[in-house]
Amino acid sequence: MSSARRSSIWSTTPIGCGISALPDDRHWKKPTSLFGDNRRLPSTHLKKESPMSDPIVYGFPRSTFVNIVRLVLTHKDVPYAFHDLETVMGKPEHLALHPFDRVPVLRHDDFTIYETSAIASYVDEAFAGPRLTPQDIRARGRMNQWISAVNSYYYPYMIYHVTHERIVFPELGIATDEKVVAHALPKVELGLGVLERELSHGQNYLLGAELSLADFYLLPSTFAFSLTQEGQALYPKFPAFSRWRERMENLPTTRKQRSILPPRAPILHAREWANSHRPKY
Repeated sequence: MSSARRSSIWSTTPIGCGISALPDDRHWKKPTSLFGDNRRLPSTHLKKESPMSDPIVYGFPRSTFVNIVRLVLTHKDVPYAFHDLETVMGKPEHLALHPFDRVPVLRHDDFTIYETSAIASYVDEAFAGPRLTPQDIRARGRMNQWISAVNSYYYPYMIYHVTHERIVFPELGIATDEKVVAHALPKVELGLGVLERELSHGQNYLLGAELSLADFYLLPSTFAFSLTQEGQALYPKFPAFSRWRERMENLPTTRKQRSILPPRAPILHAREWANSHRPKY
């Protein structure tokens, strides 16, 4: 599991703070197709290569996985635009971008890509700025292990189970299913215990002294879960993890990203989740 039509408590708005905004379609050239836009001729046919445009991130404002991508772009100081799909989630306009009905999607000139880990890797390689992928093969393997763990073990229980039940559904007037929360909590505690052990090296980040994609991949899930009563009760039991989280929350990147977020609003299309893919126990 990677990108998803998933929620966190992160909310989003057209971008400021040095990042170009996309308030409506007047600010970007409509492509000739959903997957291409004046596709370039090979460079041998051009007198001079045209500069590439700023990327566009497609998603809905409170998506956990959309905010992973936005953090990576912000950390690398890449100007980008955000296109809100909230009103068209699951409709042809959205499915043409992501056939599996998820977010985020990134378009960069004539290139469109979905799945969060793929987008994050592309951004890290395609743009200047601090590299977030280790050169050392073992460190890179460990980073990818963390990314997979977030997809498989942290996001599903922190967000899909607990945060949806405690925050997302109640905001829509849908009662919490306590069985879903109860099923998730031992798995969340297991994951926090793993983080605590892995951070016992005493260094600042998951891989040691240097930030990587793994840190930004984990952060949005841990932020959203912190807004639940369960998160507030569990986190103090894991001091090394809590120190990592405080460090990440206070990064200039995180502060910059948070500063452009509008007040949270309910995720309206999440009403459909209660019927389509809510866990049942």
